[in-house]
Amino acid sequence: MDSQSRFDVIVSCKGRNEAIFITASATPADVFAMVMTTLGLDAACHNVKLVLKGKRLDATDSTTSLFDGVPKKTPRIMALVTTVKDAKSIAEKKSDPTIRGFAQEAQRTERLQKQSLSSGKAWGSLGQQDRNYRFVKIEACTWQSFGHRPTESTPHAFEAYALLEKLASDPGVVAIMKERELVVNALGEMDPVDDRLMQKTQQGGGCLLGYNTNHGLRIDIKLRTDNLAAFRPYSELVGTLIHELSHNWVGEHNLLFWTNYAQMRAEYLYKHRRLLSSALIKGQTTAQIAGLPKAGLDNVCEFILQELVREMAQHGLHPRMIAAALRQRCDELEQFVEIETVGRRLGDGVNLKDGNGQSLSVHVDSQLSPRERALAAAERRAKEQREKRGATE
Repeated sequence: MDSQSRFDVIVSCKGRNEAIFITASATPADVFAMVMTTLGLDAACHNVKLVLKGKRLDATDSTTSLFDGVPKKTPRIMALVTTVKDAKSIAEKKSDPTIRGFAQEAQRTERLQKQSLSSGKAWGSLGQQDRNYRFVKIEACTWQSFGHRPTESTPHAFEAYALLEKLASDPGVVAIMKERELVVNALGEMDPVDDRLMQKTQQGGGCLLGYNTNHGLRIDIKLRTDNLAAFRPYSELVGTLIHELSHNWVGEHNLLFWTNYAQMRAEYLYKHRRLLSSALIKGQTTAQIAGLPKAGLDNVCEFILQELVREMAQHGLHPRMIAAALRQRCDELEQFVEIETVGRRLGDGVNLKDGNGQSLSVHVDSQLSPRERALAAAERRAKEQREKRGATE
């Protein structure tokens, strides 16, 4: 190969294209010298960088040949030129402390979210997750940028985060998490636009409102309506969340699943019922904030059975199949509500009335959990009923 064969190289600089003639044996230092001469640049006044095929050329390299031979296509070198004066002026400028960078903005958003999560402002002083049994992370759907433009009516991602926070710190949900010792790694918003599971379900004629990933590793809830104009009613969202929590144990929608769900739903309603006379947040009871009807709190068991008629029918089941187990759990919770409403300290004797109006002395052990106290009360009640039947026989 003739190393002295000359060929053209195009040099592009600020919209200008200039041709220089080099040989195959030319080094980067040779090219730099030719570019400086062709473009009329002075090394004392200009900083020059040359880029060939995405790689920066070393101006001090005078030993390495830039090309192995005459290229088939005309090479193009990009020249990046900055005056020494401009470079010095930029280096001396200080960043504006009132403008946050991307990393700082992300840190600020995360800090505000954590502060909002710890405040539990929707539920006042009651809005605190348990230290051990809780939703570890809360994540709104931000990749779709919902509501970020002034012309959009759909709620902002910050509002979605606040709603997820409200769900996580709901006293009824907190009671379920603590009672059943649940830990969920993440509670997130389901993407209402581009969620593949939702689209697959809709193609089959169904409607997906949430899903549980890996038995509680992550739970996603569909917060927004189909037209994205608003959030779905809070009471529906809570029902969906409890439904997905029930999937921590049972994946299929069989009788075991619906029994567990109904009992968890009862625990939720009874928690708000117990707070009716003991807690007000800005003039409202927790039941009013949760959107619970009074009729549902007056007769929890029947209210849940009516709720389940439509849901269980989709799977060929009927609530009467689980009615006995639900009533038993409601009886346990009812007894505990009666004990609490007496207003005595735990550990004191509590006077209740049996079916004949006879006084019963009930001792409440403060070392027992709410479920253990409720079970103990149910056992006492069952024993009294057996004794009553034996006396009549």
